[in-house]
Amino acid sequence: MKMLVKGGRVIDPANGIDAVADILIKDGIISAIGNDIADDDAEIINAEGNIVVPGLVDMHCHLREPGFEHKEDIASGTKSAVAGGFTSVACMPNTNPTIDNAETIEYILNRAKETDMANVFPIGSITKGLGGVEPTDIDELKKAGAVAISDDGRPVENSAIMLAAMKKAEELGVMVISHCEDISIGKGDMNEGALAESLGYEGISPAAEEVMVSRDAILSEQYKLPIHIAHVSTRRSVDIIRRAKKNGAPITCETCPHYFSLTEDAVKLYGANAKMNPPLRGSDDVAAIIEGLADGTIDVIATDHAPHHADEKNRGFSKAPNGIVGLETAFALGYTYLVQKGHITLNELIEKMSYAPSKILGINRGTLSVDAPADIAIFDINKSYKVSTADFLSKSKNSPFDGFELTGALLYSIVGGKVALRCGEALWKAYFN
Repeated sequence: MKMLVKGGRVIDPANGIDAVADILIKDGIISAIGNDIADDDAEIINAEGNIVVPGLVDMHCHLREPGFEHKEDIASGTKSAVAGGFTSVACMPNTNPTIDNAETIEYILNRAKETDMANVFPIGSITKGLGGVEPTDIDELKKAGAVAISDDGRPVENSAIMLAAMKKAEELGVMVISHCEDISIGKGDMNEGALAESLGYEGISPAAEEVMVSRDAILSEQYKLPIHIAHVSTRRSVDIIRRAKKNGAPITCETCPHYFSLTEDAVKLYGANAKMNPPLRGSDDVAAIIEGLADGTIDVIATDHAPHHADEKNRGFSKAPNGIVGLETAFALGYTYLVQKGHITLNELIEKMSYAPSKILGINRGTLSVDAPADIAIFDINKSYKVSTADFLSKSKNSPFDGFELTGALLYSIVGGKVALRCGEALWKAYFN
């Protein structure tokens, strides 16, 4: 099977490529990149006037299967992924049962193979059942296919357990992803401050995140052990990580589009669809997140795609679960709020959403290198559209971005040399009318 992507602006940060070129694909592998490539047997995709980039890689999403299929399952989650240009996703372990054993990892990998959409890379848990007490067998998890370990959804409060996990993970070559939250001071509904008080909601202190970021940064710096900090949301967290990096700590981190595009004021407008953990912060924190992305302190833009059924989000703000769906809006939010506003370059956005997460996870994705898997996304960065959550391919529609005008429309997602989604299909017609 052959495919020839013709005439697009090829952007591959891993190889320093930014030029108009053709890409020839044979049997799911990138065979050649160059000018005026011809192959009479290949399916032709005309990419002229558009950008051709490595398939995006989300190193932090929740596919909910097994156990919470009313919210999302692997089939719907990976369809949602390719609808956003993500050809690879790493799924968090807070499922039921927890991804804390080989059998559950094997189940996820088999389901992903059956659905045949985006590549799925499971993340195993650090402790059994996310209980924070009994460590998992990280050797077993890696052998089964886990690319990282995390108790995301909950912190590892015991520092000795976290340190032991970091040491074992480095030995095995898997990444520890830390959900930084001190639950003892982190209970609440939204960001602590005057707005929470005026709305009558219990506030969550920024210190709840920052105390644990500080602990993990100290462990990384002291013992020279890699760690990746999830969903960074505050100025002080960015400052702590920046300082740790300067001191030689092998620490990396991510943020999410909602933390650079929304403030806590969104709660007044969108209610529970703007409720997440960590919560949306103030304008100074948003500015710091953007600064961290621009200066390289923040390595990755992940989605923290967290689908919930409408009935759950409609329980009232305080009772509603945390989280929003994010796979189908992430690139356009990054392009609209970061690139168009001059905070980072297009190449930097692509790197933070493809090559950087691949490198941190140690997976062979996020590049258009010859002989690499042919995972490719094609976007029209001149095309603006109105977000319609009703047309999302995710089972869940819990997003504050419904009705937003964004720029950067997906045209094609290609996974392993096969078109997984193309603009113009029935489910996407409302986006591009």
